[in-house]
Amino acid sequence: MLSFGNHPIPFVNHLGFTLHKMENGESELRYTAQPEHLNTFDVTHGGASMTLMDVTMAVAARSLESDDFGCVTIEMKTSFMQAARGPLVAKGLVLHRTKTMAYCDGKVYDSEGRLCTHATGTFKYMPRTVKPGQKSGDTQTVIATD
Repeated sequence: MLSFGNHPIPFVNHLGFTLHKMENGESELRYTAQPEHLNTFDVTHGGASMTLMDVTMAVAARSLESDDFGCVTIEMKTSFMQAARGPLVAKGLVLHRTKTMAYCDGKVYDSEGRLCTHATGTFKYMPRTVKPGQKSGDTQTVIATD
């Protein structure tokens, strides 16, 4: 299992996503939904699957940039093919990259290898800047939106 880097995402930790690949524009995350992440049909809630897709694609995009940059979601389109049950594997791929943007594809598979969810997304690279009043080596950063 890998680390999400110097800037972990608390929500990702809360959901229990684990990182298994982050290199050369590709990513792989794994996730097993907890009971509170299920819908009324006892399958992974669509919002949890969309979050998994969002993070998976963003990690693929981040794999092409230094840790001095994060990336934010500009847009995302998700299709649900079938219910996502049991342990899930999500795979992300950067389809195209410019200086400031990454265009990505993501897929979620169940434990039987069936495609459950497919998404495409556009991500913008954002430089991390030190919060006002903090010293330059502090780990807390703010997003620069200009």
